[in-house]
Amino acid sequence: MSLLVGAGLSQSATSDVVADARWLEEHGFDFLTITDHLPGRRPSLETWTQLTWVAAHTVRILVGTNVLGLPYRSPAVLAKMVETLDRLSGGRLILGLGAGGSNEEFSSMGLPVRTPGEKIDALEEALTIMRGLWTEATFTFQGRHYQVRDAQLEPKPERRIPIWLGTYGKRSVSLTGRLADGWLPSMPFAPPERMAELRELLLRAAEDAGRDPAEITVAYNVSVQIGEGLRADERSVTGGPDQVTTRLRELVDRLGLGAISLWIRGADQRQRFAEEILPALR
Repeated sequence: MSLLVGAGLSQSATSDVVADARWLEEHGFDFLTITDHLPGRRPSLETWTQLTWVAAHTVRILVGTNVLGLPYRSPAVLAKMVETLDRLSGGRLILGLGAGGSNEEFSSMGLPVRTPGEKIDALEEALTIMRGLWTEATFTFQGRHYQVRDAQLEPKPERRIPIWLGTYGKRSVSLTGRLADGWLPSMPFAPPERMAELRELLLRAAEDAGRDPAEITVAYNVSVQIGEGLRADERSVTGGPDQVTTRLRELVDRLGLGAISLWIRGADQRQRFAEEILPALR
């Protein structure tokens, strides 16, 4: 499978999100993603509305979340949202989902603040409900955090909609290996050394669950800064074009990556990446 290369879109309410999305599509990026931080002082857009707007104004590029905070949306309602957007976009959706790490955000909006263990339990319940609603004519589930009773969701998805989980702990990474279609950690929170260890755990969990580990897309959020003389940093990839290309290739090979989701700041940096690094990375 060829490497998928994506980039993040700004959530800023002052950015031209359609122009930015079209630029990524026209310059050969495979996917784009949007984060999910709703409250705050800075004017921002709601993630799902923005993603839908962007999908409606593009043709080829895959669109994804990076990642949705589970407490913001009921899994059953989210299942309907996901099926609808995937259908209307022509099967271009990647659902990035996380258990929810921003406790202050959730608390400020009157949403549940769970312990780390409860977050993993809730995430597993959410996956069970969503897949159940997408595959069963009528679905009932009674969990500790989420419940549905005789729920019906039509139409069913026309394909298996990929769910990539942003997870870091041993238990949550094992959950990803058992149930998810992809894994999407971020370099600042899982530097390459730790990433390699967690990847082995992910693949073992998949095998123990009777799955083919090759079915799971291993993706990585990486911050990139291009410029000669920039200081190397284990939390990002920096340097001239040749250095950045070499470093990204090393990460792909070492970590068995199927996708890289890039954080690139500024139009100039984005242009340089598209012209000087993306072709070589391919």
